[in-house]
Amino acid sequence: MPDTLFTNGRVLDAEAGRLIEAEVLVSGDRIVAVGAGLERPRDVVELDLRGHTLMPGLIDCHVHVTAESLDLWSNVTAPSSLAALRSARVMEEALSRGFTTLRDLGGADLGLVLALEEGLIKGPRLIICGKALTTTGGHSDLRGRTDGRPDMMSDRLGSMGVVTDGVDNVRAECRKQIKEGAKFIKVMANGGVSSPNDPIHSIQYSRDEIAAMVEEAENAGLYVSAHVYTDRAIRRCVELGVHSLEHCNLIEPETAALAAERGCIAVPTLVAYDALAIEGKALGLGAAEFAKIEVVQKGGLRSLEIMREAGLPMAFGSDLLGALRRYHCMEFEILARVLTPAEIVRSATVIGAKLCRLEGEIGIIAPGACADLLIVAGNPLEDISLLAGDGAHMPAIMARGQFVKSELHQA
Repeated sequence: MPDTLFTNGRVLDAEAGRLIEAEVLVSGDRIVAVGAGLERPRDVVELDLRGHTLMPGLIDCHVHVTAESLDLWSNVTAPSSLAALRSARVMEEALSRGFTTLRDLGGADLGLVLALEEGLIKGPRLIICGKALTTTGGHSDLRGRTDGRPDMMSDRLGSMGVVTDGVDNVRAECRKQIKEGAKFIKVMANGGVSSPNDPIHSIQYSRDEIAAMVEEAENAGLYVSAHVYTDRAIRRCVELGVHSLEHCNLIEPETAALAAERGCIAVPTLVAYDALAIEGKALGLGAAEFAKIEVVQKGGLRSLEIMREAGLPMAFGSDLLGALRRYHCMEFEILARVLTPAEIVRSATVIGAKLCRLEGEIGIIAPGACADLLIVAGNPLEDISLLAGDGAHMPAIMARGQFVKSELHQA
């Protein structure tokens, strides 16, 4: 690939929340220079960005790429080869919306990571936890109350979780997931909306079991991410050393302050509940599911205010399953009811990079960083909806130095 030089555009500094006038030179899969009047390498391709903004690729820190269907059991029972091809479609869709990195919270395996790295399938960079750990009857245990199946068929790619009870078993499962390529451990520590047996308020796993997960993750230089909604569940996880707090809809100020003090990162996923509320009836959800949705939906916007006030960093997340993926970019519009465009951009770039343990690699435009870049028609710091149109306002998308979309003309 020839070198690429972006000229006459505005470069978005996501950390500072401002635009700067600069040229950006890309060689291979890296940004090699940022500044004014850069030297032109031989045979460089110059792209004129006049009227456009050059910004880092987006990072979604809560996805399930193997959940191609909202029928979670159908994902589990699908042959893993079929599940892999469906996952490729999910990831390519996300890339077309400008998401150049995805953090999978249960399901995706090392095979998908390697397929992306080898170019066998098109999609964003993928950060995985392997299978999420769930108690018997907990969130991610899809078996009904009288279901006699002995396990969750967790060896299938389409399965998002693995049922694991007891401290020793938890330790062994963490070690297994880490051995198989996990970059963090996921625990279902609270009740959920989509699971059949557990109310939202239910606390899952003992303190000793979660502490064992944290120790095993830390021994490997990794961290634990927890599915949590209620303030009680969140505080318990923070006290036990959990680093990443998913959802957090019902968090209270004191717990948010403690989480910020301990260096945690929260990942709100408000669009998931709005999408379920919109589509729930058509999907056949019952009164119990709608009651759960209403609880977490009501607390969502308040949780953003609480976490911002506490100084608790928030990374962008979506958590959309199956056909609800079409609402992916609506999360930007929901966040904008509370957060500024600069805060939202930071959540989907700089903070996401930190949570993925890829600071300096992604989420920024700087020499040495990976060339994950978006060209946006307009200024996202003034109009965040430019990121909410399924890529409509992005004439070009570059991932790892290669254009996956380009409607720009050479200078």
